[in-house]
Amino acid sequence: MNEATALHMTLSDVAALAKVQRPVVSMWRKRSAGSAHPFPERAAIAGGRELFDADQVAAWLDATGRGNNTEALNDVAAFARMPGAASGGVQRDTLNGLTALLTLKALTGKALGRMGPDELLDVADECDPDDLFLYSELENLGTSLASTATFADRLVDSAYNAPAAFEQLLAARFRLGLREHADTALTESAVALVSSAAVELAATLDGDTTVADSTRGGSDLLMGVVRASGESARLAFLVSDDDGGAGRLMRRRLRVHGVDGGHIRVDPSGEFAVEGPVVHVAQYPSVGAPGMDALQILAAAEHLVLQMDDQQRAVIIAPARVLCDAPLAAGAAGIRSGLLRTGRVRAIVRLPQGLLVSKPREAQALWVLGPSFAEVPIADRWTMVANLGTRDLSEDARQDLVSDIVASMGNRATVRAHSFRFARLVQTRVLLASRQSLVEVQSGGSVRAPSVAEAVLRVEELVRLLQTSNAEQARSLSVIAGAPSAKAQTTSVQELIAAGNLKYIKGNRLDDAHLTANDGTQVLGPAELLEPHAAPPRRIGLLDFTAAYPAGRLTEPGDVVFCTSPRPAARVDVEGGAVVVFPARVLRIDDGDPGGLVPDVAAADINRLAPADKDWRRWRLRRTPDAQRQPLQNALAGLQHEQQETRLRLERLEELATLITDGVAGGSLTLTDPISNHAAAPAEGTR
Repeated sequence: MNEATALHMTLSDVAALAKVQRPVVSMWRKRSAGSAHPFPERAAIAGGRELFDADQVAAWLDATGRGNNTEALNDVAAFARMPGAASGGVQRDTLNGLTALLTLKALTGKALGRMGPDELLDVADECDPDDLFLYSELENLGTSLASTATFADRLVDSAYNAPAAFEQLLAARFRLGLREHADTALTESAVALVSSAAVELAATLDGDTTVADSTRGGSDLLMGVVRASGESARLAFLVSDDDGGAGRLMRRRLRVHGVDGGHIRVDPSGEFAVEGPVVHVAQYPSVGAPGMDALQILAAAEHLVLQMDDQQRAVIIAPARVLCDAPLAAGAAGIRSGLLRTGRVRAIVRLPQGLLVSKPREAQALWVLGPSFAEVPIADRWTMVANLGTRDLSEDARQDLVSDIVASMGNRATVRAHSFRFARLVQTRVLLASRQSLVEVQSGGSVRAPSVAEAVLRVEELVRLLQTSNAEQARSLSVIAGAPSAKAQTTSVQELIAAGNLKYIKGNRLDDAHLTANDGTQVLGPAELLEPHAAPPRRIGLLDFTAAYPAGRLTEPGDVVFCTSPRPAARVDVEGGAVVVFPARVLRIDDGDPGGLVPDVAAADINRLAPADKDWRRWRLRRTPDAQRQPLQNALAGLQHEQQETRLRLERLEELATLITDGVAGGSLTLTDPISNHAAAPAEGTR
């Protein structure tokens, strides 16, 4: 059998190659009959379907200019099928053999069609000595191994390289009749969302991070992470040790793209264990188990959750009817409630319909898993929820949702500092008690942005509560609603520097030997920015600093000191005269032309950024109207003074409590009752 006769196409394949609808091909065939360029005659019949010579069809398309694919001659192999294909698509052994040959070609760089069957198997044995991903697939081709190898070479020529040819085969999963692959296929936007979330979560973990997929054959999400992370990312990959067809195909797909993934040992019960900083990605049902029901999906999620520690994160995508909707069967509902009680379900997001290609009306949902915050009482734990069921999952929506997801990994203070676009916080106990969809539950613990009227009333209430009985100390602070159309104006740091409103100043590189804990001027670095009240004090003598670092610079009052790693953080140096140590840096607002910038607002904007948002030049800062800049600065200065006084009072109260606790318990002090003593004192003028 020569190469030309080895390539056949159905009329549906011709339509896919020409990028037209199927009826158009029948019309071409009918109208071209008797013309100078008639449509090629059928070459064979298989399973009641007509097959046409693929090269003749491609030549006809090229000669007549039909269709919407000018590269039909080059692309034909990617849309052709081998002899022996079943009526519903290529035989499974043929697909597995083709993907194995493409992987072998990527690993060796050799022309496979020039090798005999024995030589091909020898090379395969060298590349896959433990038969983990391709040797058996080539052996199963039997007598068709050589012809399939020739076809694989043509596929690579059509797609320009082996990885692209591999992806073209998988992209045709619907046309090729691969039911389990078609039933679980996600749209590109869904894969992009999960992949982006995984990459951003990986950026928040310390050290080299591993991305793991413990499902049976779920390669789409891992490949999405590979593409989203780029070449510079320091990510390792782990996949299930499942030896089924889907698991082996997943390992071939990674290898053809140059990704050498390790293996996760998954017990028959579904249990497994992975250590270190890991981001898990999982889609349920998976390619290797497309028939999973709600109970099986939640049981698989439970195995994942139970092996996690606080160094690990996970992004799970599954049907919304399982992860967040109601009602749910009693057994599955019990598992879901148990998983919520672990505290590791940090975010629940209901996604729009249309993300599962084969079932466009079935909505999907995300679970994002993270640290459990075991120190927080169960009654006080919270979960981020979001409902995007009616929204288009556009690129900007995905980016903002990922930002919300990353923020949900933080503690309560961090979460409340983030400006959520889609999400809100709900107390986990309220979720557990609800009989409705988890993303529709309302809670007083939500971080939903208050309305203007609510904000005005809350400000007035707080001012009243904070006022003391001393009228001279009472703070006079009042607000009114702004214009209904007023919106925050933001500008990037780069634009503000170019306009002269901001000045960027590098941090000083100091030798630790010059630092002290007591004497000298304050030193500000990432530690002081990230934990301003917990970091041990660091100082440096001004004379030592001037002598050792003649080009060194001190801060000025109002400077915004910031860092980007391990996450964006900033604070305002109110007094000035501090030494900023690299990698911390300074943004200095121009006094003459501030451009609406207020130091405290700029610092607040930086502190609300996602941990992975490290490109400081692209950060956007809010600009305050000129008429409000000074009143805002005055109000904030007064509130900050009171905060400082409150912290000092709290320290004194804690010291007092410690003194009397240790003194009375140790017997060195005795508490007296001032009221009793006063009552026992003799009255004035008596004897």
